[in-house]
Amino acid sequence: MGVAGPEDHQRRRGDLEDLRRIYESTQMLASHRKDNSDDFYGRRVLSNYSSSDTDEETSDELVCVTSGVSLLGLALVNQLLLRGFSVRILVDSPEDREKVNEMKLKTEAGGGVSKIWTLWGDLRESHSLANAFEGCRGVFHTSSFIDPSGLTGYSKAMVEVEKKVSENVMEACARTSSVRYCVFTSSLLACIWRDGTRAELPPVVDHDCWSDPSLCKNKKLWYALGKLKAEKAAWRIAKERDIKLVTICSALLTPPPHLSTNNSTPTIAYLKGAQEMYDQGLLATVSVRTLAEAHVNVYEAMGENEAHGRYICFDQIIKTQAEAEALAREVCVPITKICQSQEEEAEKASTSTSTKFQLSNKRLFNLTSSRAPSTRCFSLNAFP
Repeated sequence: MGVAGPEDHQRRRGDLEDLRRIYESTQMLASHRKDNSDDFYGRRVLSNYSSSDTDEETSDELVCVTSGVSLLGLALVNQLLLRGFSVRILVDSPEDREKVNEMKLKTEAGGGVSKIWTLWGDLRESHSLANAFEGCRGVFHTSSFIDPSGLTGYSKAMVEVEKKVSENVMEACARTSSVRYCVFTSSLLACIWRDGTRAELPPVVDHDCWSDPSLCKNKKLWYALGKLKAEKAAWRIAKERDIKLVTICSALLTPPPHLSTNNSTPTIAYLKGAQEMYDQGLLATVSVRTLAEAHVNVYEAMGENEAHGRYICFDQIIKTQAEAEALAREVCVPITKICQSQEEEAEKASTSTSTKFQLSNKRLFNLTSSRAPSTRCFSLNAFP
């Protein structure tokens, strides 16, 4: 969600076509009861459930995804459906709701059973979100914001927008009678921009590391600052309101092979400062499927009291010139956005004595490795 330009609307239409294919393929896997509350549209539903209700199982399976028509949202909805959840997709435009509803009708006409609904919700209003979340056992907050007027797609003004929406989501979770868990999509950028010399800083960057807000401001890393402030706000409210929260600090999201990001504004915003990240060994990527599966695995582990706190999620660290060139092609940016020319990199390597940092996703790796084999749907490169 957020402000979108013409390219974003074109990409969203492609995403919705992906959702149609995803949804049709998953809905025929099994036959489920049809919920008798098909139309949510922002009103309070399922709030009359109690432990004696015969439909309590359906309530346990119901989750809400903000920005469910984004690249990550589509993949997350897919994984949730495959694992038997019912999903509400929070939308903020009649066009998106209409298209998702058309997919539902087409699936039902083909004999499938609908387990997905669109839901109107305003991320700027906690009351609207509380109504949207009521009846759901869990919330996945995946929304991100862009500002096409900013040179990198994310201007300074968006920082406070991101923080405020985070506060609204967490307050809405606290106000509902049904929400037990929240999985919050943060960013690796909220971990890696630390102030100090390499000699002063710990060599391993993991879930305990936080970016320095002053450093982000000085370098005008507004996307990193927005993610940092949003996650900090989420943790503050979670502790104040006793909400079970997990945050996933995602590396740069890369699309499936058949999909191009077309120089998307979130990618451009993430890659501000990419040369420095690359030099320090902190430029990492994660496939959309890996990230979506991580969200669902963590959510299921929360229900078993196995998951808590922060998790770093990546599946590749960009270490070589060849890997940097491949990433530049994949996300449609000039190679100079990520690193210097091969000659300049070689000259720098010959004179540099600094040691690169080491990224660690060991905590997420250990969580997924310790669970039943059926839940270990993806592999991660973990720090030893």
